[in-house]
Amino acid sequence: MKKTNNKKNADDLRPEYDMSKLKGGVRGKYAKRFKKGTNLVLLSPDVAEYFPDEQSVNDALRSLVNIAKTGLRHSN
Repeated sequence: MKKTNNKKNADDLRPEYDMSKLKGGVRGKYAKRFKKGTNLVLLSPDVAEYFPDEQSVNDALRSLVNIAKTGLRHSN
């Protein structure tokens, strides 16, 4: 089945969308990160309140990993 290049399809956007607010998007902005295997995770709002940025999330998770490793060493 061939794609049809129909101008009618180009104006299929709902009237409530303001086209002036949709400008500025960058195609493929995160493509390189995605190809590297970036793992995006959505935090629940109640958890996100405690983390102002990605560095604080990473620090907390590293601490948790270290605690878990220490606990495993002591239980053996």
